[in-house]
Amino acid sequence: MSYLRFDKTEMIRLEESLQKEILRTNRAGAYHCSTIVGCNTRKYHGLLVIPIPEIDDENHVLLSSLDETVIQHGAEFNMGLHKYKGGSFSPKGHKYIIDFDCEKVPQTIYRVGGVILKKEIVFVHHENRILIRYTLVDAHSETTLRFKPFLAFRSVREYTHENMQASREYHEVDNGIKTCMYSSYPDLYMQFSKHVDFVFKPDWYRNIEYQKELERGYDFNEDLYVPGYFECHIEKGESIVFSAGTSEVETSTLLAEFQKEADERTPRDSFKHCLINSAHQFYNRQGDEHYVLAGYPWFKCRGRDLFVSLPGLTLVNNELDRFHAIMGTAEKAVRDFMAGNKISVKIYEMQHPDVLLWAIWALQQYSKFTSLEECVNRYGKLIEDIMSFFFHQKHNNLFLHDNGLVYTDGKDEAVTWMNSTAYGRPVVPRTGYVVEFNALWYNAMRFAAEVCRTMGNDSFADKMETTSLKTAESFVRVFLNEHGYLFDYVDNNTVDWSVRPNMLFAVAFDYSPLDKKQKRQVLDIVTKELLTPKGIRSLSPKSVGYNPYYVGPQVQRDYAYHQGTAWPWLMGFYIEAYLKIYKMSGLSFVERTLIGFESEMRYHCIGSISEMYDGNPPFRGRGAVSFAMNVAEVLRIINILDKYNNQQ
Repeated sequence: MSYLRFDKTEMIRLEESLQKEILRTNRAGAYHCSTIVGCNTRKYHGLLVIPIPEIDDENHVLLSSLDETVIQHGAEFNMGLHKYKGGSFSPKGHKYIIDFDCEKVPQTIYRVGGVILKKEIVFVHHENRILIRYTLVDAHSETTLRFKPFLAFRSVREYTHENMQASREYHEVDNGIKTCMYSSYPDLYMQFSKHVDFVFKPDWYRNIEYQKELERGYDFNEDLYVPGYFECHIEKGESIVFSAGTSEVETSTLLAEFQKEADERTPRDSFKHCLINSAHQFYNRQGDEHYVLAGYPWFKCRGRDLFVSLPGLTLVNNELDRFHAIMGTAEKAVRDFMAGNKISVKIYEMQHPDVLLWAIWALQQYSKFTSLEECVNRYGKLIEDIMSFFFHQKHNNLFLHDNGLVYTDGKDEAVTWMNSTAYGRPVVPRTGYVVEFNALWYNAMRFAAEVCRTMGNDSFADKMETTSLKTAESFVRVFLNEHGYLFDYVDNNTVDWSVRPNMLFAVAFDYSPLDKKQKRQVLDIVTKELLTPKGIRSLSPKSVGYNPYYVGPQVQRDYAYHQGTAWPWLMGFYIEAYLKIYKMSGLSFVERTLIGFESEMRYHCIGSISEMYDGNPPFRGRGAVSFAMNVAEVLRIINILDKYNNQQ
């Protein structure tokens, strides 16, 4: 039985199937995302969604969906599914689905009377083209297929509505047509592997509703343009391939191209393989530059997310070349930032105070997967330059104080990973001595000292080691309180007593200013107050302001974003800390904590992990449907567990 298979009973219950989404990407920025029954519930959903840098830095929905109709003896059976104004669904094609399988490629099987039709979807790697293969598995009489494309030609941030400016013009190409609704957009080529008849019958389908946008408090309806429909006869046992892309294709190659792409896919036949497949989806190549997208469907490449994610997305899968490629692009951003220049690559939020420290952490993981010597040879100069940048007080919002701690101003702007804002102000104004910034700083100094000493720069190594002694003493004095946990931030006489997960890093990192007893105290409090089956809570239920449900309009969600929601990526550091303290005796507990994530493979975005989860039962997935840091950290922990188990 397939690992990601859903039968008819699960598919026809829309209250369940509309909550399950599927994501496919092409590693060049394009994606296909919808629900497993093909009904779009977000403005971000679409069959072909691509970046168009000539317009802006957003993704754009060209082809929203493609409705298939089976025709026999003059009777039409439409297999599409849309939600319209008033909550009505039409044409309710989900009732014909008898099976959905996503182990290799998304595969939907429809039964209409004596007709069994199989539909499979793949993206072409590094090309803005999606392919759909239709196979007539069984039929007892002559069968015709009709295909009706729903076009949007809009940014994922906007909506399409009926208008006079949209062009109805189209041109015939090999086994299909090309069309373009607006002059600023590229042509959309829709072609088939065999001859089809195109019937020009332009119309607007009005008031299509997106359920998820309604739940999020946004506008939620749009009109989609249908230029007409394609028709062709299909024989029993025959396969035909539909192609939608921004360039013309040689249609005689489509059947072979589909099979080639399908054969290259990583099977999602286990928990780990699902995560590896998901990890590959965050990889994004634009020309000669290589990126990690922070998540789907709306995130771009962000500095902190990139460095936190990079080891888990590449190293644990033995993809060193990909690590090198992505780090090569990231180094350009790091050096641009340190030089005070405009960032020359598309990596955002490089200015946040901890980003360069996370870069050091990522390179530290690289040294553990390869060797210190290899790390020094490739990245030693970069590590040395980053630390010199801090020691020379060149960062505009991370200042090294005489007590060895680093200080940041976060009162007016959210500068940590807890970055939600409401009415232009940080919801969690973490400022002053921030606990994870200083844990990162201490760890970075100790690791960089090793690197610099290996490079022969003993004077700088001595300086960092001397400073780290002062940092360790100040860290304990400033952050550790009488209850055995760490203050989240301290700013002069202001201390934040909230129990938050950021103190975890001081336990998890290879170099910590805490002793073993202090580490255990911190970990015990995190276990008692923050641990959930889906991640680590961003705030304890015992702390003021606890709000575990990320629901409702934008402002309501902003106030809940880091006030009790559970974050899976933090579980990676929690488990790492747990194993460092309890070692082999903690293995069974750690393995049990991962079970909650395996069950997530069948929910929200199947085969991946959502951005966050409610902090209270039943711990529903929220936010972005697939989040890089979460997938990366779970993969990294699986790798750590494998190493522990191999020692037994």
